[in-house]
Amino acid sequence: MKTDDIKAIIKFAVENEVEAYEFYIGATNKVKDDYLKETFQELAEEELKHKKFLEEFLVSNIDEIKLHQTNDYKIAETIDKPKLTVEMKFADAIGLAIKNEEEAMEMYKNLADICIDEEQKKLFLGLMEMEKMHKAKLEEIYVNVAYAEVW
Repeated sequence: MKTDDIKAIIKFAVENEVEAYEFYIGATNKVKDDYLKETFQELAEEELKHKKFLEEFLVSNIDEIKLHQTNDYKIAETIDKPKLTVEMKFADAIGLAIKNEEEAMEMYKNLADICIDEEQKKLFLGLMEMEKMHKAKLEEIYVNVAYAEVW
């Protein structure tokens, strides 16, 4: 795969991380609950870390993102995507974040599926795994808050 192709893919991924960061910062400013504000702020900071990782990857001359396989709890498939509101509940806010990560994961999976270049496919699958890690982390939080009565 050409270096220019790798750079274009990573730059695209960086833009997605910036959009996710902007979403979480916007959400931080829209919700009233202090704990929810803090959670969205933390999610925004995570997106900046992902952006930094991708930017470092961009200059590393490596052509494959290698990550440990992450469990997919499939919780995202059982919830609807709530709308961002000023009064939203914490579980709904985490559900919204989960759905956003799921959409990013699916986008990278679909791009990998249509790739005819095996190296590009590996890169998109690596990005998909990165989004799956985000989703799994949020799903763990969701289970703990949405089903607190189980504890």
